[in-house]
Amino acid sequence: MSKAKGMDNEQVTAEAFSRQSAIFDKIYSPNTIIQYKRQRVRDVVNRYLPANSRILELNAGTGEDTIYFATHGHRVHATDISGGMLAKLNEKVRAAHADGNVTTEQCSFTALNSLKDKGPYDLIFSNFAGLNCTGRLNDVLCSFDPLLAENGLVVLVLLPPFCLWETFLALRGNFKAAFRRFNSKNGVDAHIEGVHFTCWYYKPQYVINNLKGSYEVLDVEGLCSIVPPSYFENFPHKHPRVYKTLKGLEHRFKSKWPWKNIGDYYIIALRKK
Repeated sequence: MSKAKGMDNEQVTAEAFSRQSAIFDKIYSPNTIIQYKRQRVRDVVNRYLPANSRILELNAGTGEDTIYFATHGHRVHATDISGGMLAKLNEKVRAAHADGNVTTEQCSFTALNSLKDKGPYDLIFSNFAGLNCTGRLNDVLCSFDPLLAENGLVVLVLLPPFCLWETFLALRGNFKAAFRRFNSKNGVDAHIEGVHFTCWYYKPQYVINNLKGSYEVLDVEGLCSIVPPSYFENFPHKHPRVYKTLKGLEHRFKSKWPWKNIGDYYIIALRKK
């Protein structure tokens, strides 16, 4: 199926993730490497975020992180452009009895000036590359400042333009996937549940440059630079000792060059000056 006629990339992306919302948790929740990635991201947030903070979550999906932070004492305003994802999120919030700490709003991260709740927030948070679904990341980043409290945090998880593990797919003959990030200036085709949309890849320096002067960089960590990406989902079970060793190495080198720049993702944390 090609990109839906008459729909822009945001609308198509929303449709793709709404279609996947019914099975999203079933696909990803049991994946050991995804659990590892979530914990790594939460470790970074917990390192810097004070107790009882207000969080604006972008591309919140089905709410795994929303519920985690809400049940740890934070107040979360969870946003997503996908109505299907937000419906699942709201179901899970009610089931977790986290309603008191969670509000939701269907909103694109490219339209944060239209948010009903304008904060101020102690953290703007985006996990697992939702922001790679826009070619206007610079505009998104520029919209953060009025929403953040003094000394507020930004923690983003993004896909960089090079992933060491991904290039190994060439050994399987999958050259398209192995080198798809190399020519991503004008965006790369992606698809979910038969719906095609465009995504872009950004270096950590892109984020830093677009927030220059106003934010202090606290951390940049490679995620799945030494540990294999989550599409190697059987690796931890087939090779548990090797997997444990790779996790130890990644923990040691996650903030070092070149490992912080060549993972499947990177985590970047900044503080508003």
